[in-house]
Amino acid sequence: MLTKDQVLKIREDFKYLNLNDKELIYFDNAATSQKPNRVIESLDEYYSYENGNPHRGAHYLAMKSTEVYENSRDKIASFINASSNEIVFLRNATEALNLIAYSWALNNLTENDEILISIMEHHSNLVTWQYVSKKTGAKIKYLYLDDNKQITEEEFNSKISKNTKLFSITAASNVVGTMPNVKEMIKKAKKINPEIVTVVDAAQFAPHHKVDVADIDCDFLVFSGHKMLSAMGIGVLYGKEELLNSIDPFLYGGDMIEYVYEEKSTYLNSPQRFEAGTQNVGGAKSLAVAIEYIEEIGIDNIYEYEAALTTYAYEKMEKLSYIDIYTTKDTHRSPVLAFNFKDAHPHDVASILDNYGIAIRSGHHCAQPLHRNLGINFSCRASFAFYNTFEEIDYFIEHLEDVRRLMGIES
Repeated sequence: MLTKDQVLKIREDFKYLNLNDKELIYFDNAATSQKPNRVIESLDEYYSYENGNPHRGAHYLAMKSTEVYENSRDKIASFINASSNEIVFLRNATEALNLIAYSWALNNLTENDEILISIMEHHSNLVTWQYVSKKTGAKIKYLYLDDNKQITEEEFNSKISKNTKLFSITAASNVVGTMPNVKEMIKKAKKINPEIVTVVDAAQFAPHHKVDVADIDCDFLVFSGHKMLSAMGIGVLYGKEELLNSIDPFLYGGDMIEYVYEEKSTYLNSPQRFEAGTQNVGGAKSLAVAIEYIEEIGIDNIYEYEAALTTYAYEKMEKLSYIDIYTTKDTHRSPVLAFNFKDAHPHDVASILDNYGIAIRSGHHCAQPLHRNLGINFSCRASFAFYNTFEEIDYFIEHLEDVRRLMGIES
């Protein structure tokens, strides 16, 4: 696990921690992470000295841009144990899920098929399949949570069937912190229906844990760069190469074609067939640099430290009688704490904490069905990263008491 001295050294890499006008405690990492200096500098380097249009042109900058872009792809492929041809660059995990929906699901699902997801999915991995269901007639089935916010084996066994054609699940909830055993679920799903297509939403998982797509044996996996230190506007779709090459493009235009005739066109193989138009090369580079930074710290070190932070905060908040906690008690969880004051609106809580320089999330966190299932409409959420400290959590807990006092809530 990271030591205090190591964390303090890491904090020197983040400009937001060194603001002169006020102290900022950033506990909204599940929404987007802060960016280390190295990532910010990589963008400046790209646009200053490497900017060209990749895969086009025979001049130096065009070739340099292509080199940067493809080297970034290679880095990300290695990070998740995939082939470079299986890595498609998109804007974010949301766009990647939509690609799967439009290019595969709409062309392969029928009214006789079932889509299996969990009640804790982010809207990106829920609304998308509602649209597919409406268009194809495929039925959506939900996996529900037990009292500890876990999907039990009995629940999974009761919902998976030979009619399940698509199984799509988050690897880590952005609200209750649950991290289901997706590897075992996928293994069982493929035993029941060998033709099933499996999708893993790793947007909340990849910043904190090692991802090995070969070991998980998923057909698709998606994640966003901006939640794991990179610039916004870059995301990744992993797909098994044979599957990617068997489906239609999502977007049409330049650089994804093989030959174009007046009456028809043919398309390149993955990943180019899904990367129409000029791509976000600077963003791709920033993600590769972010991954290098994460690897230098050590993904296992990050997980252990963030788990300790989360447990420390959980145990302190558990003692506050005026707060309800919704995050799973299971210590194998993502570093998020969803909670509510018993007698205060989350927006009021977040606004008061902001006056003390503490940034948390308030609202439904793009997970309305989960909140309704929990019997609430919204919640506060504190989410942690490896650059946060135990002292920041103490400060946060201290000012929860100030929120209680200012709102006139009895302790």
